[in-house]
Amino acid sequence: MVAAVFVAALCFAGLTAIASAGWSSASERAVAINATAQFQDLAVAKQAGYGLLKDKKGIACIAMDSMPAMGAMGVHYAKAALVGDGKLKVTTPEALVYQPVGGKLKLAAVEYVVIKSAWDAHHASAPSLFGQKFNFTPAGNRFGLPAYYSLHAWFFKSNPAGTFAMWNPKVSCK
Repeated sequence: MVAAVFVAALCFAGLTAIASAGWSSASERAVAINATAQFQDLAVAKQAGYGLLKDKKGIACIAMDSMPAMGAMGVHYAKAALVGDGKLKVTTPEALVYQPVGGKLKLAAVEYVVIKSAWDAHHASAPSLFGQKFNFTPAGNRFGLPAYYSLHAWFFKSNPAGTFAMWNPKVSCK
């Protein structure tokens, strides 16, 4: 149900995207970490409206099965109201990414998402936050979403591939 709401919200996302103009990357990071630290408690994330997001096959923990050395992303909890607002704000990521650890979920990253068509209608280049250009995912993706831009920020789990890499070799879905 949450996945369907997430998809619907993405499809009807507003056309305005807001980034934190004028902030330094370090300031953006500090603000983002402080604003999202509360979601280390999954119950708080759920209470704030974040719900489990599964892919088209019903898989909740997203891993690179064909290339296990790349690691995984983990389990995504998305907030449809944020996905659907068409805005990007460092304090309110559209998704929270949790790593399975000992039968529990531990906050590892936040993810910012905006539909490509909504962004491109008003911008000449891909979005960026923290001095990082967003990744592009085409339509026909594992989530069944239209083409979108996204940026993972591994603020709560170190990532040898880089703070803003999609995949984290230290994360596993096993």
